[in-house]
This record gives sequence, C-alpha cells and structure tokens, in this order.
Amino acid sequence: MILVTVDQMRAIEKEADANGLTYAEMMQNAGTGLAELVHEIGKENDWRRVAGIVGSGNNGGDALVALTWLARAGWLTHAYLVKREPAEDALIASYLSAGGEIFESVRDLSFETLRKNINESDVLLDGLLGTGIKLPLKKEAAQVLQSAFDILSQMELPPFVVAVDCPSGVDCDTGAAADETIPADLTITMAAVKRGLLKLPAFELIGELEMVEIGLPHDLKSITEIKTEVADADMVSVLLPERTPASHKGTFGTAFVVAGSTSYTGAALLAGTAAYRIGTGLVTMAVPEPLHGALAGHLPEATWALLPHENGFISESAGEVLLPSLDRATAFLIGPGLGDHLCTRRFVEDILPSIQLPLVIDADGLRHLSHIKDWYKKIFPSAVLTPHPGEMSILTGLSKDEIQDHREEIAIRFAKEWGHVVVLKGAFTIIASPDGQSTVIPVATPALARAGTGDVLAGLIVGLRAQGLDAYDASIAGAYIHAQAGLLAADTLGTTASVLAGDVLNAIPEVISELE
Repeated sequence: MILVTVDQMRAIEKEADANGLTYAEMMQNAGTGLAELVHEIGKENDWRRVAGIVGSGNNGGDALVALTWLARAGWLTHAYLVKREPAEDALIASYLSAGGEIFESVRDLSFETLRKNINESDVLLDGLLGTGIKLPLKKEAAQVLQSAFDILSQMELPPFVVAVDCPSGVDCDTGAAADETIPADLTITMAAVKRGLLKLPAFELIGELEMVEIGLPHDLKSITEIKTEVADADMVSVLLPERTPASHKGTFGTAFVVAGSTSYTGAALLAGTAAYRIGTGLVTMAVPEPLHGALAGHLPEATWALLPHENGFISESAGEVLLPSLDRATAFLIGPGLGDHLCTRRFVEDILPSIQLPLVIDADGLRHLSHIKDWYKKIFPSAVLTPHPGEMSILTGLSKDEIQDHREEIAIRFAKEWGHVVVLKGAFTIIASPDGQSTVIPVATPALARAGTGDVLAGLIVGLRAQGLDAYDASIAGAYIHAQAGLLAADTLGTTASVLAGDVLNAIPEVISELE
C-alpha cells in the first residue's frame, strides 16, 4: 500500500483519467470494493441493514455506489443526504432504482430521521466528507457529525461504523481531527493510504484499516514516483522464507548474537529467543561468561561463545574468542544489553570493522558505534541500524524533538547518507533504505513501550537476515511481525499496561501462523 498526500492522490487520479480510466469508473470501482468488504463483514455477523451519511463529494459518491450494490444484494439501505441534491444525480437515480431509500438533512432539522436510520442499522457508512477538507468544519457538516456522534454514544449496541476513505472531519495530510469526528470501527481507504491516517490523533479514530483497489494502472508515473509504502500482511507474507519438507537447520542459517551484561542479562535471552522464533536454524549466543549459567537453561537450543569480561561486561580482548567462532554464522547482531562500559566500547570499536557478515546493530551497540570516526564507511555493507529516537540523536547530533517532528525525512536522509538501512523505532516505525525507499509500520501502541521489546525486534531482524532476506525486507518483516505481536499480546492480556517483552515474544508464533 503506498502512502500519499492528498495532492499526490489527486495527481494519481488525474493521470489515470487522462490515460483512459475515468473518474466515474474509479468511483464505481471504489464503491464496489467498499460494498464487497461490507457485505463480507455482514455475512460473518448476520447483518443486513445499512445506513449511509452521504455528502456532496467523491466519498459521498463512493458511499452511494456501495449502497446501490448492497441494496441489489438484498440489504435494507438508507441514504442520508447532506448538501447533495437528488435532482439530476445519476448516482442517486441508480440507487433509487435498486430499491434504496433517501432522506435529506435539510428536511430533518431535529435529526430524528438520522436517529431512526442509525438505530435501525447494523452498519453505518460515513461518507459525509472527503480527504481534502480543512478544519474547522462548516456549520452544517459539524452539526450532522455531532448529532450522529451523540446518537451513537447513547446506543447500547451501536452499528459498526465504516469510514469511506477516511473518517469525516480528519485532515488527511496533518492527522488533525474535528471534535465532531465519528470514530470508525473500520476505515476503507481507496487505492492508497493517506498520510494523515497514520498520524495522531487521526490514527485513534480510524479503527482497522483496509484498502480497496480502484483500477489504477501501477505504471502511472505519479505512482512510480512515490517511494513510501505502508506494510500490511500481504506484503510481509511474501517476504517470509519458504519452509519445505526437505529443509534442514542449515537451510535457515545461523544467527550470531553478541549481547548481554550482568546489568542486562535478559536482553540477550530476548534477542536470541526471538531469532529462533522467527525461524532461524541455529542461534549462537556470545555473552559474558558469567551469564551462561543464568541463560543456558532458558535457551537450551542455543550454542554458546563465552566471552572474557570485566565485572560482567564484555572486555576489550573478547574479539580473540569471538572471531574464531564465526565460521558458520550467516548474520550477526550486536548490541542488546551490552551496557556502556569503556571496556565494551573498545571491544565494539575493535570488532565491528572485522565482521564480514550481514549486520544488525542495536541499542548499546549503536551508542558504541557512534564513537568510531566515519563508522558507516567501516562496517559491512547494508547493515541494519535499529535506533529509538534517543539513539538516533546520538548517531546524528540532532535533538530528539527534531527527529520526532520529522521522523520519515530524517530516517530517509541518514539511510542515504550512511548507506545502511535505518529502522527508526517508535509509533509508526519507519524503515528507510539507502535508495530512498521507505516503509511505515501502521501501528502505534503503548504495548510496545516496555523495556526489552527492542531486543525482541533486533532478534527478529537478525533471524530473517540469517535466513537470507536482504536488509530492507528483513527489517520490514521483522518490524511488522513485532508490532502485530505487541497488539496480540495486549489483546490476550486485555490491557496494554501489563504487556512485557516476553509476552510479545510469546505472541510471535501466532502472528507468523496467520501470515503463512
């Protein structure tokens, strides 16, 4: 799914129209796709009644096409028209011929008809306003939305709300939202995800997010120029390594994980276990020697390289033990839980230029990396760097506020400058490639705001790199699975507050099974 501004979407539609796909055809395709999704949801829940709030713009047109399709499929339908004149409107004529009913807001000053329509429906289509609105809302639209919001709030079992392209009242560029905006259970976006939907507060109003195609040729210049995508299950599913009956452990590589210290023992366990959970054939754990007794019983599947230490932190001389252990490794992770001691920094500075393997560098590994002059020129090509905003600040010299205010632009800028893949963690994690491509993970949840979840992510990515995925694909797949596991863990526990990194780890198998 591509991620677009409102102006980019207009340019795409304009080019498509100029190349023979008319606006009317695009609307028919959009409305039909919308109706088919609603119909499937209806079959699953035994729903057959739908009301639509229909505005004068394209989203209102999409809603009318969908209501017409649903009426012909046997649904009881109501269209509540706002500033849309029935006379000489071909879409309304088609809808009426299918047996649908229309009501006009200008004849419903008390909103009793709106109340009746909503109360008698299983599904409410929000097609009032489009993607190009600017705040504040005009009076009539604000009144209709506020009335609908109030009606829904008063219902014990409100209808399932489906937003057409975007919830009415959302600025689809900035993510700002009117107070009157009706929260959707599902937003069905047309052809592309609008940028504002993946910004707060809009993201909290969209519910689940689905996309329908509108028939656009994929070779349109206005589409091929767009370099940012939104990860979804279909994208990630095709990236995962094939697992055939003839496979053996060597098929799926060896992840070499340098992690842990006496202060952060669990980081090593989380990263190593995640590498196994994502399907790696063998994981070798390189940890300070005192950690072995604490960890080995919790990860019996691993092999171990026990490193010399200073008070439980990897010592400067540890490279002499580590380098001879790399013969079978197919990917290398360094960083989780290393700590910030000088002896470990010197070890990292010494070892990293010598590693000729696909690299993932995380956490304290990034902090130590920043002390190496021109580090990005000295490490193995196409490394994956997984900073949170604080670590990105250390690497770039920019403030955390500046990074957070311009996350995508900064991730792309430094991925290009450094020549490595940047996974900028946080709400809507950004994966940026040196070639200018980027992918957004459409998840923002406090379930992942917990110590150790970053170690799990690093383990997932190195496990995928060990299995042969390139740096960018491994980062997309790892970050998407990680985010979905966070959501699943919160759903299982019934709260985001209680989610631990181990819960995210335990949710990974179910997420993967749904992708296979």
